[in-house]
Amino acid sequence: QVQLVESGGGLVQAGGSLRLTCAASGFTLDYYGISWFRQAPGKEREGVGCISSRGGSTYYADSVKGRFTISRDNAKNTVYLQMNSLKPEDTAVYYCATDLLNVHRCSAYMWSFVTAYENWGQGTQVTVSS
Repeated sequence: QVQLVESGGGLVQAGGSLRLTCAASGFTLDYYGISWFRQAPGKEREGVGCISSRGGSTYYADSVKGRFTISRDNAKNTVYLQMNSLKPEDTAVYYCATDLLNVHRCSAYMWSFVTAYENWGQGTQVTVSS
């Protein structure tokens, strides 16, 4: 059974940092990209970034570029989202997702389509106070 479990969320002051973890099971993580999305109250889910299967490529939304970094440890079946210089507008529930039907989902023009992903974690809340 495919499962993604996010952890590491919490309350942090503006300018602070958090590292989220996405633990994968039920499939061979090595073969697939992992994407991060977030959803703020009253807003649509939006892409944060993705990392390709071997970690050779990463893509980020303009709003987080230079502040967030995605990395992965395939040996631990884990993907990380390091978030620095957090802003109140980063407050949201953060989700990791994977598209097991397309090993090339993490590419410049395809990674951010929410509807392309069939496997999602339950989300972890990140709250940034001003």
